Amino acid sequence: MRPSTTFLIPFLCFFLNFSAFAQSNEENPGSEKIRVNQIGFYPEGPKMAIIVTTEATDFTILTADDKKEVFSGKLSEAEEWPHSKETVKQADFSSVEESGEYVLHVPGIGNSHPFEISENVHFEPAKASMKAFYFQRASTDLPEAYAGKWAREAGHPDNQVKIHNSAASENRPAGSTISSPGGWYDAGDYGKYIVNSGITMGTLFSLYEDFPEYLDTLNLNIPESTNNIPDFLDEALYNLRWMMTMQDKDGGVYHKLTSANFHGAVAPKDATLQRWAVQKGTAATLDFAAVTAQAARIFSDYKNELPGLADSLLVMSENAYSWAKENPEVTYRQRELQDPEVSTGAYGDRNFKDELQWAATELFITTGNEEYYKDADIENSLEAEFGIPAWPNVNTLALYSLARHRDKFQDSEVVNIDAITDQLRKMADDLVASSKTSAYAIPMGIKESDFAWGSNSEAGNQGILLLNVYKITGDDKYLNAANDNLDYLLGRNATGYSFLTGYGEKPTKDPHHRPSESDDIDDPVPGLLAGGPNPGQQDIAGCGDKYTAAHQHPATSYIDDRCSYASNEIAINWNAPFVYLANAIEAIR
Repeated sequence: MRPSTTFLIPFLCFFLNFSAFAQSNEENPGSEKIRVNQIGFYPEGPKMAIIVTTEATDFTILTADDKKEVFSGKLSEAEEWPHSKETVKQADFSSVEESGEYVLHVPGIGNSHPFEISENVHFEPAKASMKAFYFQRASTDLPEAYAGKWAREAGHPDNQVKIHNSAASENRPAGSTISSPGGWYDAGDYGKYIVNSGITMGTLFSLYEDFPEYLDTLNLNIPESTNNIPDFLDEALYNLRWMMTMQDKDGGVYHKLTSANFHGAVAPKDATLQRWAVQKGTAATLDFAAVTAQAARIFSDYKNELPGLADSLLVMSENAYSWAKENPEVTYRQRELQDPEVSTGAYGDRNFKDELQWAATELFITTGNEEYYKDADIENSLEAEFGIPAWPNVNTLALYSLARHRDKFQDSEVVNIDAITDQLRKMADDLVASSKTSAYAIPMGIKESDFAWGSNSEAGNQGILLLNVYKITGDDKYLNAANDNLDYLLGRNATGYSFLTGYGEKPTKDPHHRPSESDDIDDPVPGLLAGGPNPGQQDIAGCGDKYTAAHQHPATSYIDDRCSYASNEIAINWNAPFVYLANAIEAIR
C-alpha cells in the first residue's frame, strides 16, 4: 500500500525550474495540470475543470473511447489561486449534457482523467461513503458477505471497560467495569469519542430528516439489511446504541472510551490494551443530549420495530441536559489525567455555549417545551457566534434543525424563524461569492484558515450549509456552489487527488487508517475521506522528507502516505459531511 512515486519524480525535478505541480509541455494522459472531478457530472448541472497554465487558450471534450470531439471551448483568463500559488484557467463545459464517458483535452498539455456524465453520477461514491461506517464498526466480525475482501475478525469487545479515576462516581468507583460494546472507531485509531460522535451523528440524522424518501431505499448490504428499518438508520443505530452505554446513572456522559495510549498499526483483533471510560464532561454530555433528542424524533416512526427506543432516547436526552445544567463548566483536561495517563485524541473544548444551544434546540423541537428554546438564546447571538460547523462549534446545527422544521414556527411568538433563515442565507451568500471569484471556482478557500486539520470536512460542511439554504430558497446558485465543493473533494483541487478512497483514477490510496494498514490488501477500505491539505504539518517529524517543496502551500500540503496523520487520516466527522453532501446532491439532482 505504499504510495506511487511516479507522479512525484517529475514534480520534484521540474519544480526547480518552474512551479510546484508543473510538468513538461509534452501531452500526457491524466495530466497533472488538469484538475477535474474524476467521477463526473450531472447532464443538466455545471461542469468545470481547472487547467494549470498561462499559455493554453483552447480545450475540447472528447469521448473517452474513440476520442471523438463533442465540444470545443475557450479557457478563461489566467488567474493565480493564492492558496496554491498556481496560475490557472477555467474550462467551462456545462453545455455538454449527453450521457457518456469523456476526457478533457488541452493542446500541449494532454488529457484529463476520464469522467462520466450521467443522471446518478455520484450515487456509488455517495453510498460508499456511508458504507464506510460499517467498516469502522467495533466489537463485531465483518464477514465477507458484507465486507468483501476487507473482511476481518472482531476487535474490542468492550464488555470489560474500566472506569478511569477521572470518571469515578458513587455508583461506579474507579476500577469498576461497564459494558460498552459496539460503536464506530473514531478515525484511523481505535478510540470511540462522544464529542466527535456528536457532530457525526447530528450530521447524519440531519441528512435523514432532510431526505428520508431517498435514504429509505439506500441498500448498504449490511447485516441488518433484511429488517424493516432503512439501512441508513440501522448503521447510525449501531453507533447510537454504543453512545447510550456511555451515560452514567446521574445523567452525565463519559468523554470517551479508549486505551490509555494509541495502538500501532495492528488489526482490531490484535489491539488488546485495556480500555477505559474517561471523565464525564459538559461538552460530551450536551452533544449526547442533542443527538438523542434528534434520534428520538426519528425513531418515533419505528415504534413497532424498535419498541421503547424513542422513549428511552428522550429520557436519556433530558437527563443529560439536566446534568449539564447542574455542571455547566466541566472541562475535559487530558493533561491532568493520571493512573493511567491518557494520550489518545483529546477533543478538548472550553466553550460550551454552542453545545448548549444545539442540545436545547433539539429538545425544544422534539418536546415543544419553550423553556429549552429560551435556554438556547439563539437569536441574541446570530450575527457573531455562528459559522461552519466543526466538532468544537456545533450551534449552527441548531439553525439547520430550526430551518428544516420552519413550518412549525411561521406564526410562533417564541421563534423568529425569519431571522434564523436570514442568518443562514447570509452565510451561504458569502460562500457563493467565493465560488464566483475563486480561481478554482469553489467556495472552499474563502479564507486561508479553511486549510487546517481535516480541511476536507470544512469543504463538506460548507456544502451542507449551501444545501440547507437551497432547500429554503430553491435557488440553484446554492446547489451549484455546493456541487463545486463536491468537485473539489473528488479532484478539482490543487493536489489533483480524489480524496475518497476507491473512487477516481487518482484516489487516496494510503490513508492513516490502522485497519487498512494492518491487512494484506493493497487497496484501502473504500469510501473513506482523507483529512486533506493541512499546512500545520503536525506529522512532519514522522513523515521526514515526504513533505517536499511541492507541499508548502495551504492547498497543496497533502501527502498520500500513512505516515501523514495530519493530512491523510480518516475520521467519522470528516466522512459524515461527505455523506451529506454527496447523497443530498444525488437526492436533489
